[in-house]
Amino acid sequence: MNLISIAPMISLQSTVSTGPGFSANIIQMFIHAGLVVKIVLLILILFSVISWAIMLMKWRFFRNARRETSYFLDIFWDTTELKKVYKECDALLFSPIAQLFRAGYTELIRMKKIQDTPSSKDGNPGLNGISENIERALKRTAIQQGSRLDRTLSFLATTGNTAPFIGLFGTVWGIMESFRGIGLRGSASLAVVAPGISEALIATAAGLAAAIPAVMAFNHFHNKASELKSEMDTFSADFLSLVIRQARRGGTFFENS
Repeated sequence: MNLISIAPMISLQSTVSTGPGFSANIIQMFIHAGLVVKIVLLILILFSVISWAIMLMKWRFFRNARRETSYFLDIFWDTTELKKVYKECDALLFSPIAQLFRAGYTELIRMKKIQDTPSSKDGNPGLNGISENIERALKRTAIQQGSRLDRTLSFLATTGNTAPFIGLFGTVWGIMESFRGIGLRGSASLAVVAPGISEALIATAAGLAAAIPAVMAFNHFHNKASELKSEMDTFSADFLSLVIRQARRGGTFFENS
C-alpha cells in the first residue's frame, strides 16, 4: 500500500475526529444533543430512577412479607389459642395473611359479643350468620391486601411498555434533525451525519435501559403477589372451616378465642 492510497483514509479519519459536537463521551453527546432529545432523555432517566426505587421497595416488602407469613403460619397451626395468635400479629405488619387473620378474629369477637347479649338488636346470629359475617370480613380484607401487594407495580408495567417508544421518538427526532443539518450545510459527509445520529441513538438505548429492568421486575413481583394471593385464599377457607368446626362442637363456639 503506497502513500497515495493511504491519504484518503487519513483525510476521512481527520474529518470524523474534528466534526462539530462529536465526542465518544456519552455525557458530551447528551450535552450537544438537541432540546427534544434532551427532554426525552430526562424523562427516561426519571422513569428509570422511579422504577429502581420501586424495585428496591417491593423487594424489601415481599422479602418481609414472605418471612412474616411463614412465621405466622407456624404459630397459627401450632397453637389452639387464637388470642395468642392475634397478639403475635401486632408485629407482623408486612404479612397479608396475618392481617387477614386479624380481620377474621376481630369479626369473631364481634360475633361473640352479639351472641352473649340476649337483648342485642341483631339477635343471635346463629352459625350461618356468624360464618357469613366472617367470610365477608375475610373477603374485604383479602381485596385490600391484594391491592397492597399490587401497589406501584402498574408503574413498572407502564415503564416497560412506554419507555422504548419514548426513546424511539427521541431517536426519530434526532435523525430528522441530522437530515435537516445535511440540507442546511449541503453536505452528506460522515462528519455532518454521525454526531446527530449517534446522539439520537442514545435515546433508544436509554429507553431500552429503562424498560428491560422494569419488565423483568414487574413479572417477578407479579408472580410473588399471585403466590401470596393464593395463600390468602387458602387461609381464608381454612380459617372459616376452623370456625365452623368449633361452632359444631359440643362445647362453646368461642372456647379457644
